[in-house]
Amino acid sequence: MMMYNPKSTCAEEFISHEEIMDTLAYASANSANRELIDQILAKARERKGLSHREAAVLLDCQLEDKNQEIFQLAQEIKKDFYGNRIVMFAPLYLSNYCINGCVYCPYHAKNKHIPRKKLTQEEIRQEVIALQDMGHKRLALETGEDPTNNPIEYVLESIKTIYGIKHKNGAIRRVNVNIAATTVENYRKLKEAGIGTYILFQETYHKESYEKLHPTGPKHDYRYHTEAMDRAMEGGIDDVGCGVLFGLELYRYEFAGLLMHAEHLEAVYGVGPHTISVPRIRRADDIDPDVFDNGIDDDTFAKIVACIRVAVPYTGMIISTRESKTCRERVLHLGISQISGGSRTSVGGYVDPEPEEESSEQFEVSDKRSLDEVVNWLIGMGYIPSFCTACYREGRTGDRFMSLCKAGQIHNCCLPNALMTLKEYLMDYASEDTKEKGMGLIKQELDNIPKEKVRKIVEERLTEIEKGNRDFRF
Repeated sequence: MMMYNPKSTCAEEFISHEEIMDTLAYASANSANRELIDQILAKARERKGLSHREAAVLLDCQLEDKNQEIFQLAQEIKKDFYGNRIVMFAPLYLSNYCINGCVYCPYHAKNKHIPRKKLTQEEIRQEVIALQDMGHKRLALETGEDPTNNPIEYVLESIKTIYGIKHKNGAIRRVNVNIAATTVENYRKLKEAGIGTYILFQETYHKESYEKLHPTGPKHDYRYHTEAMDRAMEGGIDDVGCGVLFGLELYRYEFAGLLMHAEHLEAVYGVGPHTISVPRIRRADDIDPDVFDNGIDDDTFAKIVACIRVAVPYTGMIISTRESKTCRERVLHLGISQISGGSRTSVGGYVDPEPEEESSEQFEVSDKRSLDEVVNWLIGMGYIPSFCTACYREGRTGDRFMSLCKAGQIHNCCLPNALMTLKEYLMDYASEDTKEKGMGLIKQELDNIPKEKVRKIVEERLTEIEKGNRDFRF
């Protein structure tokens, strides 16, 4: 029996099955304990976070009035830490060659239906130009695990290619990387290549389920995969992104494991996850999500988002185009701070979209709107679509970012940077309707910059952007 120890670097100790089962039993027993729930909510209002056990009680809460308090508090915390800014990004799939046997992913090695593709550096260049022409500044690189077709050298060369492409006013200013668990040495190489966040989804924290879902390939090794963030931190990457694939295992179990992972990173490295993603399993080639019995409805999904926001107030939260416009709209104010727009989940999909019958998408996209449509939609709801990458480029990463975020001081940089990058987008890429709405939003939001000196600088830089100058940042 493994003892729970968040300071351990052994996966079965910082993600203890016994501790999760005890937590779920405790939460169930207290799901209508009004006094305890009030105590937990009072602690959450201090904006310093909750333990996985406290958060599990809120997730299990059966008292409708207290559930409404949870949702309201999540909205307030989201606004306190992230304001009304929503960071924009897009995934870029480099290769779907993979040697793993993951039963929920169409890239699994036994799938003979899907066409296998790997982008050349010239093809990457064309994909990036297409993304720049949409207005994107931030990418998340995706690739299957295949040491022959997708070695670390290929990923590093691709990052260099991406950062080197300047097309018209376009430039990718931050490359986040979502690749398979690897070695400390390879994480050091990724850090030296200038990546932003290293992202790796756990898929499921339930070890027995994990091993069944990954029957073959290097990803079968639960411990090696779960301890990847520790190796990334050791390799110098101080911004890491966690997530599970909701629907593979019971959601309460995953919720507790996810928060325990965040607690572990905080306990050992002094900084929790830079982002938490909340994908749900989706239909894809050779994959039918109906075979998994653990799907969650939209109401449960919204509550998960709200409880994560309350429990880990400082972390960025990501939702992708897996989710529909309606679902994304519902959870934006509950905790989400980053969304993708205009996404393609197939290799080469931005330059050469595939016919539906020949799809090699990793998953089915629900929100198929263009980036401009998503930006217009956000502005219409009063959100500021942000293309900012300043923190990464100014060295505000890891504990430096988190200390500013936890102190509520990150607003001093984020709002000005969001407005300036939105102005760039409006000048270079937006439709007339989006441009008109966006200009009005910028004028309105300038008044929310608290320091007059900063506001004057932003106004001057917005004028410079109109003249054709680019890439101002605080």
